[in-house]
Amino acid sequence: MSKLAQTLKVTIKAQDFADKITARLEEVRKEAKLPGFRPGQAPMNMIRQKYENSVKGEVLDRAINEAVAKELEAKKLRPAVRPSVQMDKFEDGKDIVLTVNFEALPDVKVKPFDKIKIERMKAMAGDTEINEALDKLAEGRKTTELLKETRATKKGDVIVIDFVGTMDGKEFKGGTGKDAYLELGSNTFIPGFEDQLTGHKVGDTVDVDVTFPKDYHAKDLAGKKAKFETKIKELRAWKKPEIDDEFAKFFGAKDLDDLKEMIKAELNKEYDRVARMHAKRALLDALNDDYDFEVPESMVKAEFDGIWAQFEQAKKADKLDEDEKKKSEDALKKEYQEIAERRVRLGLLLAKVADENKVKVEREDLSKAIIDEARRYPGQEQRVFEYYTKNPQAMEMLRAPVFEEKIVDFLFGKVALTEKPTPVKELYAFDPDKKAKK
Repeated sequence: MSKLAQTLKVTIKAQDFADKITARLEEVRKEAKLPGFRPGQAPMNMIRQKYENSVKGEVLDRAINEAVAKELEAKKLRPAVRPSVQMDKFEDGKDIVLTVNFEALPDVKVKPFDKIKIERMKAMAGDTEINEALDKLAEGRKTTELLKETRATKKGDVIVIDFVGTMDGKEFKGGTGKDAYLELGSNTFIPGFEDQLTGHKVGDTVDVDVTFPKDYHAKDLAGKKAKFETKIKELRAWKKPEIDDEFAKFFGAKDLDDLKEMIKAELNKEYDRVARMHAKRALLDALNDDYDFEVPESMVKAEFDGIWAQFEQAKKADKLDEDEKKKSEDALKKEYQEIAERRVRLGLLLAKVADENKVKVEREDLSKAIIDEARRYPGQEQRVFEYYTKNPQAMEMLRAPVFEEKIVDFLFGKVALTEKPTPVKELYAFDPDKKAKK
């Protein structure tokens, strides 16, 4: 049996309970409307006769909550989850006797952190990374240009087409298009459509035979065969813009050098975020290795149930990781049970650290978090602000990760943290799980 399991006997004195009922009836009396009496003037015996049974349950719930809370405070016990209360004795005019069962939160003893050594990677953007970023920006601004040469179409070409789709010789809704741009090999049309337009020339009319996928979004077409009479009108090729000062101005930079500095700053910011993520994982691993106190089974069960619900949802949507697909359900349950225990233990430890060191989430912390969240949705910033400011539940969900990050920052200032210059590729190739196995 868990050492955290607790059983308390709690007594509510008969007179105390009676006094609470009388006090509640006095409140009712002020508003009660009885024939022949003004509100607040009816005799207490009439009020008691009419309302005592209806208020007794309400008063009992309140009395139980107060008595249990008082007993827990007196014994300096903190339940992990809501206690289970059993009523042993409840008779008119006699003391009420309760049995309270619960798991107590463990008494976590925080150790000094200076012996924990954490290595934080430090990557800096160089010419290679900046040029790759510039190339991606140019890729996003590319356009097509008309090719006047006469040759057969090939994968990677962009063609302009007109098409008319038929089923059993009849045109169907949504099966016709004019001046449609199609990149051969992009797989943006129905499977098999693009392949049949490869190796033809401008001016050709091609009969394209396809079968709509069984999961096609238009249910009336799913799984059916169709023929598309397709005319190739133009042959075009992608053209990326020149990466020069004019190109830079489109992104709000003064010139190309200014754009490079902007990119460098953003890349370094992203590298720092990834490095912090790895350092945080290393910190939590070290804490998990350093502490082995018992955790409440009820909290672990709740955490495990949440993890397993996510797994079931991902399985239903066919979005499981390849690693998960290879493991048996029993093996996964064992693995997720260990993860749940780890999360609960670290959560209790971090909460204790925060409590002892008065680490709190301030209003400005939440404001910054909302701003950061809003930046993820360009053009919708106002909607994001309103969502959080008008939705207390969403704000509370935001508070939890902000709180965790503040505690982690506090601990980074306490452990032996060293910086390690790291190539960008190594930063992104780093796998903490493989390192742990070694």
